[in-house]
Amino acid sequence: MTNQEFINYAKLKVQEWLCRDNISTDDIFVVWCCKTLQNHKALLSTRFANYYFECTFNGDKGEMYMDIYNKLDNKCFKVTD
Repeated sequence: MTNQEFINYAKLKVQEWLCRDNISTDDIFVVWCCKTLQNHKALLSTRFANYYFECTFNGDKGEMYMDIYNKLDNKCFKVTD
């Protein structure tokens, strides 16, 4: 599986999980992605939902796993010198 094939498949699975007709795969963006040997990992999100999706492709088994995280809060901390 190429990197682009993995990203396209991950976006499709995120779209299916969200079950929203108005969200296309173009609305889903990659926050971070890497490939090590035959394995892929990507963090994906969309501006239409407060979720992060971690997709991992196991190249040895030909399986993709998706972990879904819900954003609970956003805190700002002022850092001073």
